[in-house]
Amino acid sequence: MIAGLFKRRVRGFRLVDLVALGLLLALAFTVYGFKTFAGRESNDIATVQRQIVAEQKRLRMLRAEIAHLEDPQRLSRLSSEYLGLKPVAAKREATVEALAEIAAAKPPAPAATGTGQP
Repeated sequence: MIAGLFKRRVRGFRLVDLVALGLLLALAFTVYGFKTFAGRESNDIATVQRQIVAEQKRLRMLRAEIAHLEDPQRLSRLSSEYLGLKPVAAKREATVEALAEIAAAKPPAPAATGTGQP
């Protein structure tokens, strides 16, 4: 039976040769498909890596901007320039022992309820 497969001919070609050719073509197309798929994946990976680099640059820029906006000297200058705020004088500072006396001397201000009722 197996010997018959090696001797059988279709249009002048041995059946084994035709099967081998079919397998070779199938293997070639499969390899080509995988290579194309890998090329697309490689392109996608490169795109994501470029996006990561761009986001890292943006993150560094935003951190630098936050550092500039939160600069204590800048905040002090803006608060005195626009709000008229100044540093607290040393004579206005209270000690821990004096806090109880301050709290007892001055009743707390009523909290606003926002409902319009007193």
